[in-house]
Amino acid sequence: MLRDKPPTLTLNEQDHPGAVVAGAWLVHMLSAKPVMAGLMRQFKKLSSQPELAWDLSQITALDHIGAQMLWQAWGKRRPAKLQLQAAHEGLFERLQQVSDLPVPPPVKQRLGKVMQLGTIMLGFFEHLLSFMALLGQLILDVGHLLTHPRQGPWKEISANIYRTGFQALGITAIVGMLIGVVLSYLSAQQLATFGGDALLVNILGISIVRELGPMLAAILIAGRSGSAITAQLGVMRVTEELDAMQVMGIPQGYRLIMPKVLALAVAMPLIVIWTDVMALLGGMVAAQIQLGMAPGFFLYKLPEAVSLANYWIGLGKGVVFGVLIALVACHFGLRIKPNTESLGQGTTSSVVIAITVVIIADAVFAIIFSKTGY
Repeated sequence: MLRDKPPTLTLNEQDHPGAVVAGAWLVHMLSAKPVMAGLMRQFKKLSSQPELAWDLSQITALDHIGAQMLWQAWGKRRPAKLQLQAAHEGLFERLQQVSDLPVPPPVKQRLGKVMQLGTIMLGFFEHLLSFMALLGQLILDVGHLLTHPRQGPWKEISANIYRTGFQALGITAIVGMLIGVVLSYLSAQQLATFGGDALLVNILGISIVRELGPMLAAILIAGRSGSAITAQLGVMRVTEELDAMQVMGIPQGYRLIMPKVLALAVAMPLIVIWTDVMALLGGMVAAQIQLGMAPGFFLYKLPEAVSLANYWIGLGKGVVFGVLIALVACHFGLRIKPNTESLGQGTTSSVVIAITVVIIADAVFAIIFSKTGY
């Protein structure tokens, strides 16, 4: 068929020199690499002849892509000598109208940095307001649970304690023991220089029970359980389960948020104790290898080195850290939009913000209880 003839561009050098365009200039014909490469070479040769006559009367079919390709080759202006079919006139008239439109100058934002800072601050206060609303709803739900304990979501709380607490014992034990070994080795090298080997128990006890144990447990739980909570709520948003709960009148805070917060508030102090024990065990083994300190002596000196107040401070940190991690994870989980990109961004933001909030809370604890337990 004549319509299926490939597009061609030839230079007529006889009596009337000019470029002859023929064939079907359609997108599916122009998409072939050999055809496109040949046409581009021809256009490059003809670019040095702006006054050349163009004959488009032999074109069998022309679409917008083919017309745009010719328009670009002409330098976005109609040639002075152009032979064109009447059916194709409208395409080039529209291209001419578009080319004649004035291009607006780029807008210079004089307060660009200030506007960016304002946007960040508005976003921060929006998150803060939403977080406070979530905290207020949690307080109301806990009050309802205390007044109506038989109607409480005890199965959900138990399941969350198992997932966030029991299943995290393995990773916290490994990391805690390794941190205890590393801290014991580094401290023993310095103490041996000054003959203060017995002070190793004091350093390990205070640092692990009061600071490293709660912090390690909180960071691991934020990365493991916090991200899981955010992802779970995000998937529920993507699959429209949250909307279905709202339609059925099921309170999201009472059935989803409160069980997770209470579960982490219960599980975190237990994980802190477990992490402390494993870290002290690793430090005790390293002390025996490095300094020859007997395990019996280590266990005998430990209650003298670490007062009971330090244990309570560590457990208090565990409770507060657990509540903060769960609230931050739920906050970002509920803000996820129904798409996969928002799910990934929300989970990442949840982990980062949770760890940051835990560190800030630990600094507040250090200031408030700076004169307690020493």
